[in-house]
Amino acid sequence: MSTTKTVPQHVLPPIIQKIWLDERKIKRKVRRIARQIDRDYTDQLPHLVTVMKGGLFFLTDLARALTIPHTLDFLAITSYGPQSRSGEVRITKDLDDPIAGRHVIIVEDILDTGLTLSYIYKNLERRKPASLKVCVLLDRPYRRLIDIPIAYKGFDAPDEFLVGYGLDWRQQYRSLPYIGIIKPEILRAEMGG
Repeated sequence: MSTTKTVPQHVLPPIIQKIWLDERKIKRKVRRIARQIDRDYTDQLPHLVTVMKGGLFFLTDLARALTIPHTLDFLAITSYGPQSRSGEVRITKDLDDPIAGRHVIIVEDILDTGLTLSYIYKNLERRKPASLKVCVLLDRPYRRLIDIPIAYKGFDAPDEFLVGYGLDWRQQYRSLPYIGIIKPEILRAEMGG
């Protein structure tokens, strides 16, 4: 029996309208994805790669849920310009280890337009891994500009500004154990309307 409790609305951070995904649902889905990876990589050593900072929480929980041996590495990127939708990115922290001949899984918190993940995918693909797959916790297929092959997916995300479990608002709230929806009035104030 789970002892995880739902966070009462009155203790939510003031920017959050409501909880969209609670901690219990996230943990259950992460365990399910880990079981799929365990089955698919029984005789292999998967190398999990995430993009800092957003994917850190998902990667950590996923790695803990795996029962097979695996390794971890991290990338850091920056987009050109504020809220860049161009997909132009620059790697600011590269992988520590070569991935040639390894079975790589890119672990992402959210897949939106696909522009940034497409850049990362192509960059890693050029390094000649034995295999390259994508694992995302949240997907917004209706926003996709570039198709990305997803091997492991958690949830389809609503068209709302989400925060928590790696997703941030002004670099804050990433460490919330749940995913909440930001109040519309906060977004309107931010946009000057």
